[in-house]
Amino acid sequence: MRTESIKLDEIKRDWFIVDAEGKNLGRLASKIAQVIRGKHKPNFTPHMPMGDFVVVINAEKVELTGNKESKKTYWRHSGYPGHHTEIDFALMKRTYPERIITNAVKGMLPHNRLGSQLNKALKVYAGPDHPHTAQQPQTLEL
Repeated sequence: MRTESIKLDEIKRDWFIVDAEGKNLGRLASKIAQVIRGKHKPNFTPHMPMGDFVVVINAEKVELTGNKESKKTYWRHSGYPGHHTEIDFALMKRTYPERIITNAVKGMLPHNRLGSQLNKALKVYAGPDHPHTAQQPQTLEL
């Protein structure tokens, strides 16, 4: 038997919309990463960007379980010695709620050029409004 490999012009990418209100961050990010990667499709090819686009709304209403709300921190480094910054979850949720979901999904995608391409398929918005109504996204139930 020959193994058939899908070609770039044969890939059909759909648009999905996810409401993050009241959802658990880790489980939500895991499902979104699978859809963006294309693992839900029967002709999944690991080395090609064949996943779908995902629009996440109400990112400011995502939840964490247990006491992670008070203990979770986000860390970044400027590149200079001693210049790192830690931001706790509550401050990140108030100031940059989109980055919470973006960082969680980014960590679940490949850390190479393919992952960079797949990151562009994720659109996250803090509120219920988004500019992607022309793409007619389907509701993705998680």
